[in-house]
Amino acid sequence: MDAAEFRRRGKEMVDYVADYLENIEQRPVYPDLEPGYLRSLIPTEAPLEPESYEEIMHDVERVIMPGVTHWHSPNFFAYFPAASSYPAMVADMLCGAIGCIGFSWAASPACTELETVMLDWLGKMLHLPESFIAGTHGHGGGVIQGTASEATLMALLAARCKTVRRVLASDSKKSESEILSKLVAYTSDQAHSSVERAALIGAVMMRKVPTDQHYAVREEMLRKMVEEDKAAGLIPFYVKNNTKHIYPQVYEATSSSFSGNKENMWMHIDAAYAGSAFICPEFRPLLNGIEYADSFNFNPHKFLLVNFDCSAMWVKKRADIIGAFKMEPLYLKHENQESGRHWQIPLGRRFRSLKLWFVFRMYGLKGLQAHIRKQVALAKEFESLVRADKRFEICAEVVLGLVCFRLKGSNELNQNLLKKITKSRELHLVPCQLSGRFVLRFAICARSTESRHIQQAWRHITQLAFELLQEQPH
Repeated sequence: MDAAEFRRRGKEMVDYVADYLENIEQRPVYPDLEPGYLRSLIPTEAPLEPESYEEIMHDVERVIMPGVTHWHSPNFFAYFPAASSYPAMVADMLCGAIGCIGFSWAASPACTELETVMLDWLGKMLHLPESFIAGTHGHGGGVIQGTASEATLMALLAARCKTVRRVLASDSKKSESEILSKLVAYTSDQAHSSVERAALIGAVMMRKVPTDQHYAVREEMLRKMVEEDKAAGLIPFYVKNNTKHIYPQVYEATSSSFSGNKENMWMHIDAAYAGSAFICPEFRPLLNGIEYADSFNFNPHKFLLVNFDCSAMWVKKRADIIGAFKMEPLYLKHENQESGRHWQIPLGRRFRSLKLWFVFRMYGLKGLQAHIRKQVALAKEFESLVRADKRFEICAEVVLGLVCFRLKGSNELNQNLLKKITKSRELHLVPCQLSGRFVLRFAICARSTESRHIQQAWRHITQLAFELLQEQPH
């Protein structure tokens, strides 16, 4: 493919993508396939001779699209939003074209500097404390990670390194291995499995803190566990909190009376989904207490119209995280050492900040706020439909764009309802478990979702529920 053909095929692909998204709700949202479907549809080896672009695009429809779960369909209500917008897609094209591997400032100055500035822009949109903003002389700052899972891991590893160095400085007779064996971290019993995985990778103990009836961790329970562990000779070093967001992982920010700093514990706040909403003044109070955190992250690629992958992470003292991971082989050394590679596990970095730059400029803060408010309003609309039907119940507070609901009755009844919904291929939902109950999650996901889709979804759910109840023995 030369430049001339690239121009032609590129325009064709833009048209294909635009047509796909404009007509996406005409496709079944969930594929009707068995695992292994694809292998029989393509050769067992790569072609020896070049094939035509037309043949490849034909196979996109024949092979790929039948096996796609359409996350951007307005009939997709599963998991969480996977943000998408045309400005972000265009920026991703430019990122691919530039093709830099931004592992140092010298490797691509614009890649390094734009990321720092965009995280400052975003931090100011969220009204983060000044200590998290890099500015020109700040000690904190932000970086783009691939996922919130990576941010959680990086914070835990940085906290581990900082704690080991602190303990060694106060008692040089202790060995590093002895200290590591006594480190203990804390998270909610509602927390995402990625937190446990971070503890496994970091080779530290992770204790789950029981939550109350609102699925929130109370200060007194966390304090009790920390004191018990200290009395047993363990070293509490890290606590991972969640703001009120989907699953619902409700984890109150630790109060000022029991801050991580007083206990020499690193506090990491994860607002993977909810964080985008904090650009709206009415939702910003959900982040109150962030001033006590050492690090904070959320995913613009969930709720802020920035395509995957783009997880924003800030630290108060970037020296803490850089100090844990900084490696300087000769071939990477440069007089300007600022680089995101010291904030992450991989060496290479894509020019992901272009997506933020394009989206922020083409939507503006007001446009992004309007998108958030629309998504939340649609969730409230669905909540009102559920509450109006006495056969159903709401299972958790509807804070943003997620509604947890179920048919009144047994877990088996709700499992069967979800099976009917999935089999219909008209909607896609997934479940969760709250207090031992099987619960259906209805998340507002697609940018194109409108009120009519909410009404259609509810009619479909209630029709399937009616059929299911009719099948039940009386």
